Amino acid sequence: MKSKKEYTIQFIGLKLGVHDYTFEVGKTFFADRTYSIIEDGTLTVSLKLEKKETMLLAEFTVDGIVSTQCDRCNDPLELPVNGTYNIIYKFGLEDTDDETLIVLHPDAYEIDLSDQIYEFIVVSLPTRLMHKSGGCNEEMVELISQFMSPNQQTDDSYDDDDDEDWEDDDDQEDWEDDDEPDDDAPIDPRWSVLKHLN
Repeated sequence: MKSKKEYTIQFIGLKLGVHDYTFEVGKTFFADRTYSIIEDGTLTVSLKLEKKETMLLAEFTVDGIVSTQCDRCNDPLELPVNGTYNIIYKFGLEDTDDETLIVLHPDAYEIDLSDQIYEFIVVSLPTRLMHKSGGCNEEMVELISQFMSPNQQTDDSYDDDDDEDWEDDDDQEDWEDDDEPDDDAPIDPRWSVLKHLN
């Protein structure tokens, strides 16, 4: 995959100290990622990488614009992206749950930054991907609303009925009583035969 090579750094030959890198992120970067919520973009990623004896300290700065789809009207949407993120690459064999720490095998000689760069771009986006007020395709919003309304009403009525059934103690007791065996009720002949097997 082309993007993998573009965003890979071989640190084995680097001297101790700080090294600066710049990466350009465009449409190909996102096209290589199945199920990406971002379709296109023009971004610059700056990396300040400090090499130490037992670790690498990385500071990523992401800046640019991405193209995606509006969650409200489903029309194309451009959003600014910017942020600074820090990652520690440590050599070892242990597992870690720390999102800011990545453990590299002691024999590793390079790091692929593409996954980290993609994650930083995604987390820089707002929770809801939407046009600013008045920017949505209102015709599409209306069509979506008409499509969703019948289903929403059905779901609401179903939930209300469920709540009423369980809130009414008398109904709940009746329901529980229905499950209890009635000693006076006639026994199904098939069950009667099975009782004698004991």
